Amino acid sequence: MQYGKLPGIDKPVSRLVQGTIPIGTNKLDYSFKLLDDVYALGGNTFDTAHVYGNGDVERAFGKWLEHMGERDKVVIIGKGAHLSPDRQRVTPHDITSDIFDSLARMKTDYIDLYLLHRDNPDVPVGPIVEVLNEHLKAGRIHAFGGSNWTHSRVQEANEYAKAHGLQGFTASSPNFSLADQIKEPWPKCITISGPKNAEARAYYEQHHMPLFTWSSLAGGFFSGRFSRDNLDTFTEYFDKLCVDCYCSEDNFKRLDRVKQYGAETGLSIPQVAMAYVMSQPLDIYALVGCQNGQEFAANIEALEHHLSPEISAWLDLRSDSH
Repeated sequence: MQYGKLPGIDKPVSRLVQGTIPIGTNKLDYSFKLLDDVYALGGNTFDTAHVYGNGDVERAFGKWLEHMGERDKVVIIGKGAHLSPDRQRVTPHDITSDIFDSLARMKTDYIDLYLLHRDNPDVPVGPIVEVLNEHLKAGRIHAFGGSNWTHSRVQEANEYAKAHGLQGFTASSPNFSLADQIKEPWPKCITISGPKNAEARAYYEQHHMPLFTWSSLAGGFFSGRFSRDNLDTFTEYFDKLCVDCYCSEDNFKRLDRVKQYGAETGLSIPQVAMAYVMSQPLDIYALVGCQNGQEFAANIEALEHHLSPEISAWLDLRSDSH
């Protein structure tokens, strides 16, 4: 496992971050084994959210924290202020409410890195930065940032923080993968993939901001299950979402090259896709939704396989030669 360091967090942060959506209080044996296996492989960082399972995921994770008994070695990423069907929720009140809910559910007195799950660009950034600093000062969170915030709003938040002597955003969590997202999977999702988002990637590279990128496999597009001639056979919600958001001809050309490179190197399709993400000139921590320890171990192998800029450009259709 490879690790990085984030300001405000006094422990190493694993470059692979295990997502907690697969766990629940109705399947604690499975949940504990999954989290135990990931932790044993060096994955000490876990991604949670107030909205996952209507709170059940955080409750299950809290039970595991009690079970394993090493809270001081675990890095928790918490997310809150997700929009609801009725209204935008990026407000000081909702941020505070979600933080206290998450702390109670996970039975911990702090969250290592707190990310705002969505943004509302129509509201001023000042009160948001101020309330996050209040929770930072109180010790309830040790660092904060935005998930699905544009780089320009992140910049706006940090400029406000600097002008008022406050802490700014430490990290950002956009979508990023080899595939170019042709449609957002859910409302107000932000991606930095593809040619049109080069400016965002340049901003993060220039400012050396840690990125906790989600959906490295492009919603399952790089699972190996999708092909040009079988798209009408998928009926499950998430599979149909992948068809709508990623199954373009350019992405299938990328997939063709992934398969070719995998055949040359012995890597699987998911491993090549992960290696691409982790080989970019960015400070990336990849969020993964592994279902078992074997999948997490395969991601670790991909983490160790660094792609050259020439290979990355070829996979991304920016070059015809590798």
